[in-house]
Amino acid sequence: MAFERRDLLLIVGILFLLLGLIGAGLPPIYALIISIVIYAGIKIFVGRRKKMIAESVGEGICVKCGEKIVNKKCPNCDAKS
Repeated sequence: MAFERRDLLLIVGILFLLLGLIGAGLPPIYALIISIVIYAGIKIFVGRRKKMIAESVGEGICVKCGEKIVNKKCPNCDAKS
């Protein structure tokens, strides 16, 4: 898995959340645990969503009608011709 710019933004956001939780009076260990759980939850959610989108798209999408391409052919456009 490659490290991308949005991962850096997520880490910075989680660090700000950590500082906010510590500033609100939460003990640092609890704030750290909450931040790690939120980071892991977001990474798992995004990973599953990417996988679901990749499975739904398959080989690609037809430019003319937007249908999912199966066996390098569009079911709608190739059936007409």
